[in-house]
Amino acid sequence: MNLKERAKKLKSDIPAVFLALKDRRTPLIAKIFAGLTVAYALSPVDLIPDFIPILGYLDDVILLPLLVALTVKFIPKELFEEKRKLAEGMWQNGKPKKWYFAVPVVILWLFVIILILKAVL
Repeated sequence: MNLKERAKKLKSDIPAVFLALKDRRTPLIAKIFAGLTVAYALSPVDLIPDFIPILGYLDDVILLPLLVALTVKFIPKELFEEKRKLAEGMWQNGKPKKWYFAVPVVILWLFVIILILKAVL
């Protein structure tokens, strides 16, 4: 499998992982690894800072797919295949159909920006 095929598979696996995590049949260990994956993806702190050319983004390119793959390994295959089929319709023209899932993330970032502004002013 080449890099382009893996990236396409990863793009379909992320919504499937999200759907699997909402299912009560998903083991706790898979939920823990998914939480770590999401926390690392959304965290402003990286193992290698992004301002370092090339190396800064390399940890995101390697570490995030590894964390997603590890999470998928802990989800039962039957359950994950079921959720992968459900996830096929979640993306439309390269964008999520349900944009309102981004609202909590936007609210969190607005809260962080407000805290930073209060600290500076």
